[in-house]
Amino acid sequence: MTAADLARLAASGEGPSLEFKHRVPRPERLAKEVVAFANTDGGRVLIGVNDDASVVGVRDAEEEAYAVQHALDTHIDPPVRVAVAIVPIPATQRDVLVIDVPPSTGRPHFVVDETTEAVPQAYVRIGASSVEASREAVKLMRHRPADEHGVRFEYGDKEALLMRYLGTYGKISVAGFAQIAGVPVRQARHTLVLLTRAGVLAHHIGPKEDTFTLPLAA
Repeated sequence: MTAADLARLAASGEGPSLEFKHRVPRPERLAKEVVAFANTDGGRVLIGVNDDASVVGVRDAEEEAYAVQHALDTHIDPPVRVAVAIVPIPATQRDVLVIDVPPSTGRPHFVVDETTEAVPQAYVRIGASSVEASREAVKLMRHRPADEHGVRFEYGDKEALLMRYLGTYGKISVAGFAQIAGVPVRQARHTLVLLTRAGVLAHHIGPKEDTFTLPLAA
């Protein structure tokens, strides 16, 4: 990638696949951004770019690259493989680090901190933000496409009620299904995840809550 390529990329602004950082942030914060990209559709973190998309670079790219690797090695489980490129910025004696994060086949990935008792947390990318993944999103990430063959479920009164609701209103959340079906949230989540794995429903990650629709409405 050239400096001109980098400038064009930065000009597109932060979004689902692009994050800017003035310099390497706290290790757990960088791990959060990388995990979110890996758990979703991949993306890039640009170190040395301001929030307003101005390319300022960093003074010591090698030191910043070491900090990046330390953050990835100590705060992500399971590990995420990334590619880190150093792009020189002409006439500034500065560089920008480009962290390329592919969508992972080993998700879900979690941010961990062995120095505290904090529970490992998965993140996903929504728009220009990295947000905590819902329990249903994590459950669905744990299942690989090869696992979905032969998924079985019982189509009973509650499932029929769900189909009628979706036919009328288009989408539903876990809490919404629990309410209309009169079942615990845990049971509602299990049913929606199972139906999604079977291809009966489509899952949509949202900023406040995840929703489920019929596939044709996805």
